[in-house]
Amino acid sequence: MAGSHRRRHAGSGASARTTRTRIAVIVGVGAAVVGAAGFGAYSLLEDDEAEAGGNTLSAQASSDPVKTGPPGPREASRAAAEFLTAWAGGQTETAAGLTDDRKAALAGLTSYRKDAGVERVKLTPGPADGTRVPFSVDAQVTFEDTVKPWAYTSALEVVRDEKTGDVEVAWDPSLIHPKLSEGERLRTGSREAPPIRALDRTGAELDPEKYPSLAPVVADLRERYGAKAGGKAGVKVWTESAARKKNEKDDKDDDKAAAPETLLVLSKAKPGTLTTTLDADVQETAEAAVAKQGGAALVALKPSTGEILAVANQTGNGFNTALQGTLPPGSTMKVVTASMLMDKGMAAPDEPHPCPRYKAYGGWQFENVGDNSFTIQGGTFAESFTASCNTAFISMAEKLENDDLTKQARDVFGIGLNWQTGVTTFDGAVPVQSGVEMALSLIGQGGVRMNPLTMASVSATAKAGVFKQPHLVPQSFDGRQFATAPKSMKTSTAQELRELMEATASYGTAAGAMSGLTGQVGAKTGSAEMGGQEETDAWFTAYRGDLAAAATVPNIGHGGEFAGPLVRDVLAAHGG
Repeated sequence: MAGSHRRRHAGSGASARTTRTRIAVIVGVGAAVVGAAGFGAYSLLEDDEAEAGGNTLSAQASSDPVKTGPPGPREASRAAAEFLTAWAGGQTETAAGLTDDRKAALAGLTSYRKDAGVERVKLTPGPADGTRVPFSVDAQVTFEDTVKPWAYTSALEVVRDEKTGDVEVAWDPSLIHPKLSEGERLRTGSREAPPIRALDRTGAELDPEKYPSLAPVVADLRERYGAKAGGKAGVKVWTESAARKKNEKDDKDDDKAAAPETLLVLSKAKPGTLTTTLDADVQETAEAAVAKQGGAALVALKPSTGEILAVANQTGNGFNTALQGTLPPGSTMKVVTASMLMDKGMAAPDEPHPCPRYKAYGGWQFENVGDNSFTIQGGTFAESFTASCNTAFISMAEKLENDDLTKQARDVFGIGLNWQTGVTTFDGAVPVQSGVEMALSLIGQGGVRMNPLTMASVSATAKAGVFKQPHLVPQSFDGRQFATAPKSMKTSTAQELRELMEATASYGTAAGAMSGLTGQVGAKTGSAEMGGQEETDAWFTAYRGDLAAAATVPNIGHGGEFAGPLVRDVLAAHGG
């Protein structure tokens, strides 16, 4: 700032200086100006001459010429000492009036006390270097019951007002602290929620370094449960941009603003401890499985309880597709559609069911294409399900009400019931649609949106015969209310649905992935078309004993070939 000059802002004219009480200070090297809260004292005089010749820091009489040119070292030292004395003494308005920008200085100095929590401060000026005056700061920062000393050095610049000839401090946020820039302020408090040690169901620590997929999960648990789990947040002093404001809708920081910088740690954080439903062994297998396919995501859970055992992602962008993805699930949705048709008496495994090559509906010509390029003449519903015949399901659209699938998904499978899992999740969407979109919903396209969590839950509901809300934090920890489905499938439907899924795993489209697995094994494949992609998204959902899992792999092809092996790895190691 040496040699720079800024004009005084409105409201800080020379007339105010002519009557201002002068504060006597020691100008020599090492002199200290201190706060009124116990570090020292200062005296007040009515007048104090500055430089030789009788000039003072106040405006000259109107008959005297206005002094020009940069301030000399003595003027700079005296102006700096006067400003520092007022600042240290808590005379914020007086100190602000000694600068060339009273409004900005008043805001900055007020924030120093209020936002940074500086209750006492000692300011010691050094010798002036031209118009620059360095000074040391010995402050005491207080936040609630935490108190800590804070020492650092800074500097200020002294300039002369062109109109009045007065010497004043050039206001800049960096004089409060060298790390402070224009548009920033100091803040003291807890910037983050208390840290948390997430444990699996057996007490093993779930370290995100070992289980990378759990990084967003543990971060979410920290925000929700850090304090409830017995943790204590750390207290810091940091720089904060005025642009870094919380978004009122999503309570997130504005990423366009400069990142905060910690300047002082008053107290370190203490982690809390939370036992989850996750299983470290299943999680390890799931992590290894998704590592085989870029972009893959997988969830495993217990059908009998809804406890989530593993959450794994290989997305590469940090997004938790496994729990928060909003994707069309393709033919894995036929598990829900089949249960609806059987509940309504519109289909049964051993009864004839059409599977034509083409089916027109709502002005759209549907066709079994690719791997489904076939016609089953005189086939049964079981054959259509195990072969994943699209037209067999589309042909039912003309017999259904627009909200039938929505009701089945919500009332029987719990889709969209605002699950209280303990972490942030998307709990599926099956909107009421009409025409072509309704028909597409029957095969997991249209407006249907799912993720591995919801599709693992679909298999779990099929296996258990009743919806158990998935959860990652035990209900006993915080007593939150779980979502419950209004009704269950008919007993006969649940049995027949398992038969269809087990047949699919034995000799249908899922047989390749499920080959060799023992016990009660059921599955369904899916391939979902996504706009702008060359290939379909691969989907697979299955159960084995009291373990259900689902996976998706984007833009790759058939579900049985690419997503199925990932689910198989988990079921083979931990199902049965």
